[in-house]
Amino acid sequence: MFSDEVLIVCQDAALTFGRGPGAIVAVHGASLRVRAGERLAIVGPSGSGKSSLLHLLAGLERPTSGTVTRPGLEGARDIGLVFQGDSLIPALDVVENTALPLVVAGAPESRARAAALAALALVDAAELADRLPDEISGGQAQRVAAARVLAQSPRVILADEPTGRLDHATGGRVLDALLTAADRTGAALVVTTHDPAVAARLTTRRSMRDGRLLTAAGTAGSAGTAGSGARHICGQTSRTTTQQTDREP
Repeated sequence: MFSDEVLIVCQDAALTFGRGPGAIVAVHGASLRVRAGERLAIVGPSGSGKSSLLHLLAGLERPTSGTVTRPGLEGARDIGLVFQGDSLIPALDVVENTALPLVVAGAPESRARAAALAALALVDAAELADRLPDEISGGQAQRVAAARVLAQSPRVILADEPTGRLDHATGGRVLDALLTAADRTGAALVVTTHDPAVAARLTTRRSMRDGRLLTAAGTAGSAGTAGSGARHICGQTSRTTTQQTDREP
């Protein structure tokens, strides 16, 4: 059950790549709130803008127009992103990759390693701990990427197609791990997916089509009262996307 604490607010956030006639609009004016404890699925086919929206939420991209604010977060370390593609560092073994964000954040190596091993166990990847990324499959690498985020215990978990490269059973276990970790810490969980079975396991669902975030009724905009609430919150906070992104490493 999610709370009334708002962690991230998108207000009419758009993302365009390039300029002029060749410009590509990846996200058209999306309005969305992410609250503590929320379980949100963003559903749509490949190329619908789901990943771009997730990158806006994470602060990896700055909106071309509109705003993304994070009134309930202290900084980038409060957000964990499970990337869709390969994201492991080739020179580090699996446990070192999983522990790396904690080490960078200043955690003692022993504590970081213990947290990494526990997170790997959650996604049934503990046996991969000593292997290098080029010694594991793409599906195994996706499980490790999920474990790396779980080890951080962030306040917001953003997962971009976390089951897309996995078989049904393994994908189910990874989703179980993400839900369990979010339940344990009270984190918000936002998952992009094209799989209705994955979306059905999350409490709230929003669809994207051609870069537009749709309401439950299937029209572009914010669902229910989310738009008005987002405007109110954005008006009260001065923590803009630019300010937040500048704090990230």
